[in-house]
Amino acid sequence: MSKTEKDRYLSNSLIRGLEILKMFDASTPTLSLVEIASRMGVSRTVPFRFLYTLQHLGYLYQDEITKRYQLTPKVMDLGFAYLNTLQLPDLARPYLEKLRDQTGASAHMGILDGHEVVYVARAATSTSFSTLNVMIGSRLPAHATSMGKVLLAFLSKEKLQSWNDTVNLPSFTSQTKTMLLDLKQELEDIRRKGYAISKEEFEIGICSVAVPIFDRDGQIIAAINVAAPTSVLNPDILESQIVPVICETAKSLSGYAK
Repeated sequence: MSKTEKDRYLSNSLIRGLEILKMFDASTPTLSLVEIASRMGVSRTVPFRFLYTLQHLGYLYQDEITKRYQLTPKVMDLGFAYLNTLQLPDLARPYLEKLRDQTGASAHMGILDGHEVVYVARAATSTSFSTLNVMIGSRLPAHATSMGKVLLAFLSKEKLQSWNDTVNLPSFTSQTKTMLLDLKQELEDIRRKGYAISKEEFEIGICSVAVPIFDRDGQIIAAINVAAPTSVLNPDILESQIVPVICETAKSLSGYAK
């Protein structure tokens, strides 16, 4: 069955409901009916039924005074229900803690979801830094992070091409790669070396290095990284000391992956 034939089974109502939920983020925690309709490119009567349904199900709350909508904590159930089905993050936790202790950097595990990396496990250092203080469930842009680049580098050619066809490469710092050709060249280098480094590509002053986690069939399923200020992960020790340690950790975890 072709993709076009399969598309006739898509539920437009479900798609629109999920699109509404994805409109809310840290920069836009509340939205009005007019704003939601504008983002959807429709009249305000169209999203009203979707909003009423999402509110009835408990995923949205509408302020009685301002009439603005916002997400409720119930939306977290959707993410945690998925995370709870993953055994690898639970298995990875002690390895990430050991990796943190060995390197002095925060250690994380992530998976690829579209154009973003979703953090599914972490072992943070006691020192707090904004990017290093990401929570489980946090999402960061794949093209500007070490885990994201590793996850992309080891995708199949077909999946990577599909990703390339839809990607946008926004800039976060002067080091962010915003040209697809530059990113493609780096991904080839990552496949050759087996690890990725991000030097201030998402946040100034932060460096990270990531390696892939493969299942028993050799398919990439996750990535782990360590991230810290550039003063901690400096060039003098990055490839000589940090990379071997994180590669060894990934090798151990790949043995558990199904």
